[in-house]
Amino acid sequence: MKLREEMPTFDGVTEWVNGGVTKSDLKDSPVLVHYWSISCHTCKETLPQLNEWRERYKDQGLRVVSIHMPRSEKDMELGPVKEAIEQYKLIHPVAIDNDYKLVDAYKNQYVPAYYLFDTEQKLRHYQAGEKGLKMLEKRLDRVLMPEEVER
Repeated sequence: MKLREEMPTFDGVTEWVNGGVTKSDLKDSPVLVHYWSISCHTCKETLPQLNEWRERYKDQGLRVVSIHMPRSEKDMELGPVKEAIEQYKLIHPVAIDNDYKLVDAYKNQYVPAYYLFDTEQKLRHYQAGEKGLKMLEKRLDRVLMPEEVER
């Protein structure tokens, strides 16, 4: 995806965990779409940071949606994915994308990957891998707390 491109819909999700959302449900909210995979060690290491952001920025309206992107046939087994969602306390909506419909819509190739959309559902930042988490955090601050950044 390119910056300022509009957020894709969530059509084609295999299954939702923690309740599903639609693009219209997220209207007027900043949204962090997060890709991960159960077989990705780095993804699991970064999940606590994701949960921290979800809590820290909830008063600014941030909505988090995770998308599980299988990297192998074994990753498509729903039981272990659901166990990981519970273990890592992912209490926000998690889309299981076993048919790669969202992967295709986002043109996503990596896990972990983060797509930050503003209140107009335009892409403001994309980050892949764990090395850019500080950069993503700065972008979250800029998008979600603009009045504090300007001071």
